[in-house]
Amino acid sequence: MRDNNTREGERISSSSKQQPQVPMSLKLIDTCLRLNVVPLSVATIWLTVTNHESNPDYGNLDYHSIMGLKYMVGVSAVCAIYALLSTISSWIACLVSKAWLFFVPDQVLAYLMTTSVAGATEIVYLLNKGDKPVTWSEVCSSYPHFCSKLTIALGIHVFVLFAFLFLSVISAYRAFSLFDPPCDSQANNNA
Repeated sequence: MRDNNTREGERISSSSKQQPQVPMSLKLIDTCLRLNVVPLSVATIWLTVTNHESNPDYGNLDYHSIMGLKYMVGVSAVCAIYALLSTISSWIACLVSKAWLFFVPDQVLAYLMTTSVAGATEIVYLLNKGDKPVTWSEVCSSYPHFCSKLTIALGIHVFVLFAFLFLSVISAYRAFSLFDPPCDSQANNNA
């Protein structure tokens, strides 16, 4: 009888301590990615917001003229703020154990970044190539400085997207490693 109680006590104590520790190398990669997102997002915002060019024939072109660029700036700002706050909170012990606090926002921001990059890529493509069937001519021959600066901003934005995709994988690992794998139904039927 004592043997059963001892085993049950061990099982209860081991299940209550089942918070797996995230490997330090994974935590370091997570922190570095989050810290790198901040200056890259700020650079995207700065390049986009300060991007404007005048043409005597066609007038001024700036990011206020294109709604997709406003969206890209907004998403970049949210990403920079979140990355900074999540980096700080990832080193606070009481928040680290709440893996869902990182999992959900990381997933949402990865999707927002995906839509932002897709929209900005389409804008850059249309500025460079135009769309002849709808009589939208290319703009980059008239505004070369604007297009080159926007292409650089888009490239930086893509790096931030890849960082958030990788962060979403890390946070998913941290969130789902808390649970045991499902039991094998074949083994249960044979027993």
